[in-house]
Parts: sequence; structure tokens; C-alpha cells
Amino acid sequence: MISVLGIPFDANSSFLRGAALAPARIRLMDAEGSANAFSELGSEIKAGLSHQDRGDLKFESADPAKAFDIIKSSIAKEIASNRKVLSLGGDHSVSYPIIDAYSEHYPNLHVLHLDAHTDLYDNFENNHYSHASPFARLLEKGKVQSLTQVGIRTLTNHQREQAKRFQVKIIEMKDFNFDFINHLKGPLYISLDLDVLDPAFAPGVSHHEPGGMSVRELIHIIHQINVPVVGADLVEYNPIRDHQNMTAMVGYKMMKELIHALAL
Repeated sequence: MISVLGIPFDANSSFLRGAALAPARIRLMDAEGSANAFSELGSEIKAGLSHQDRGDLKFESADPAKAFDIIKSSIAKEIASNRKVLSLGGDHSVSYPIIDAYSEHYPNLHVLHLDAHTDLYDNFENNHYSHASPFARLLEKGKVQSLTQVGIRTLTNHQREQAKRFQVKIIEMKDFNFDFINHLKGPLYISLDLDVLDPAFAPGVSHHEPGGMSVRELIHIIHQINVPVVGADLVEYNPIRDHQNMTAMVGYKMMKELIHALAL
């Protein structure tokens, strides 16, 4: 069975808050949006049918270390119950404890990271748990076998050095094509930051990075993956910056396609 778990936490955001509101808004599109409940590949995506909605985690404080423990232990419980998890963030810092938990169940875990940013900073604003650093934390702990990052268009010298240090495969948006899909390995975890999309398609994100991919290109990537997908997260949607729920509908669309991928 697949679990959908909301993680309304954005205290590790470096620019704008608001991503904590995302899980509720994405769910609202299921109840009040204009789309039906089917994925493009034919699955009906309904709680109780295709997945179980496990609600939202509760955070009593903004303490990042405590949040890490809450998220990791919650994900670990789901995995121990033989559930695949689609997590709805939240800022991208939530991927660190999620993937940390996944790596302990899948020691040969590979990660596909779709984003405008590499999130590889060694030290960003002296916050070990920053949303700019989750993949640096995972790689320095040896938690994943490989990391493929797609859609990147904000590389700094430091990030290039980090990518070289950790042997990260990066497909920058300026060089984008779909060839990388054939080289992905499983078991695969997908981390989807909605700012991988051009802001024209997804204005409701905290960091607008022009020059991104289209929604159709993103859906094509998900559809063409041919290795087992064991977990996924959808992060960095910020309803405060959205326009008439445009990005909420994109998030809901991607939620359906990801659930279908997890069910294969």
C-alpha cells in the first residue's frame, strides 16, 4: 500500500516561509479542484483505493533537530509496515530525514532529484538542516548509492565542487534531454521540488528561477522511469505565492502521477 503523508514544515527555508501550507492546499484540489481523480496512465487516484492518506505530521516547535527526528521516525514506521510513502512538504529540508529513513531500509538506494537548485551547500547560514543542504548531508553520511539531479540552473562554484566531491550526476537545464532516464538505477527515490518547473508553469514557489522545464516534460520523466520507485516527495510549493491555485493544480497533478509510479 502507498501512504500519503503531509509534512507541513518550512522553518528551514532561507528566503520565504509558506511551504508548510502546501499539503492542505494540494489536498484541496482533490476535493474542490477542476480535475478528475485519474492519472494520465489510467489509475484512479483516490484515498482508500490507490493510497491511504495518513494526514499531517504535527510539530510543536520549529526546532530543526526535533523536526528531523519526528519526520525520520514517522517515515521509518511507514516503511516498516511495508508501505511506500509519498510525502507532501514542506520545504526541501524534509527530504533529508525522509531519505535517511529510506536508506536504512534500502541500503542500495538511488535518488532522482528534480530541482532548479542542487541543495548541496556544505554550510548555508550556519543551519545544518537548511533546505539548501539536504543532499550534502545525505551524501556526506554515505546514505545513497547515486544521486542524479535534473533541471539545475543555479550552479555556483561551491556547488560544482560539492558535486565533484560526491560524484553527483547533474543534468543542467541548459543541456537538458531525456537520455538520463535510461541510466537510472533502482530502487529509486524521487525528490521533486516544484521550482524545477519554469515559473510560468508554477508561480507558487518561494524561489522563482526562470528557464525551467515544462509540466509536460516533467510528466514525461515520471512516465518513462523503468526501475522500481520506492518513495517520493513533492516539496517547495508555496501557496502564498500562488495565483488562482495554478501551482496547487500542478502539485495535485504530479501527486497523481507519482502515486501511479509508486504503484507499479
